[in-house]
Amino acid sequence: MTQFSKEVMHVGEMASGAALTVPVYRLKGQSDAPSVYIQANMHGAEVQGNAVIFQLLELLRNTQIKGDITLVPYANPVGCNHKNGEYTLGRFDPITGVNWNRMYHFDESIIKPFVRDSIGKDDKTIEANFKALMIDSIEQKLDHNIFGLTTGQRIAYQLQRLAHQADLVLDLHTGPISSKHLYCPEYAVESAKYFDIPHTLLIPNAFDGALDEATFCPWWKLEEAFAELGIKFSISSNTLNKESFTVELGSQEQIDLDVALEDAKSILSYLQYKGVIDTSAYQPKKMTRFACYLKDYKAFYSPMGGMVDYLAEFGKPLKAGEPLARILRMDNYHFEEKGDADPLHYVSLDHEVIPILHFASASVNQGTELYKVFTEFFILEE
Repeated sequence: MTQFSKEVMHVGEMASGAALTVPVYRLKGQSDAPSVYIQANMHGAEVQGNAVIFQLLELLRNTQIKGDITLVPYANPVGCNHKNGEYTLGRFDPITGVNWNRMYHFDESIIKPFVRDSIGKDDKTIEANFKALMIDSIEQKLDHNIFGLTTGQRIAYQLQRLAHQADLVLDLHTGPISSKHLYCPEYAVESAKYFDIPHTLLIPNAFDGALDEATFCPWWKLEEAFAELGIKFSISSNTLNKESFTVELGSQEQIDLDVALEDAKSILSYLQYKGVIDTSAYQPKKMTRFACYLKDYKAFYSPMGGMVDYLAEFGKPLKAGEPLARILRMDNYHFEEKGDADPLHYVSLDHEVIPILHFASASVNQGTELYKVFTEFFILEE
């Protein structure tokens, strides 16, 4: 029988004094297999991850669990309640304007002193000490910051404290109107093949404030610092197994429980590969998987204002010159056969791309980000 627990974590307070809380579900593993942390809904409109966590809990009821699993839906109680009319905003802290997923913490200056103090110690001791150091650095931020924290930092740091206790971290997101894609650290590319996600973005060892970076960059930097001294310390070994991903589940402002079930099975395929669960029930689907490096993931901005008909199909290579979208400009319409300008303006690119997501609205200003696309992409697996 799986040992299950639920708690409510207090992450802040509203002006009225009402508590901001986050539910935390824990499943206790039966061995020292890798532990997992999964969260969803850091951005307010990105709700599909909550449905995926529900389906994961349902599937895990009847699964032998070897490693501890922690699941956190509704990770940002401010963002998911930030409504404007019929729309959920919740991408940016309305007070500071900062992206909710850019407030996590990593101080690279802790790495080299730690390495110097760890020479001669075995990998498991180094792992335990470094994990304790990262957790302590977060607790220092939470409990001993004399100038205080913003609302977003206080929420992010408490989530990050949970994430640092795990070996594998999955942060569930969605795009505006989007295909499924995966943000994957370059060293973990083999693991990308175990998710049922056809598009993988390979990201470098650079911290920009996101949760996946905040949890894999410290370990990656640690490995590099040991390597500079000629000492082998591999975070992708079976002994250590440190990986973090941002999992993009599709489009925002909607949930689909049937699709969420498939997404949950995809995650369990990865967890089975990593030895977190003991079952043969979940295997990755056969599909063509494309990848590109983060530097080659480009945004295309609208050359004019207007009403956009998004033409390009997600996930399939779009040849150079084929239309990405067409923009309707009724101010250019003339009843006469010939007018001064065409009311329909087709936009295309001069090189082949794979469209991944596009802006949520058909109404755009000049300079609005229309699409994000893979350029210089390659096949990861067929």
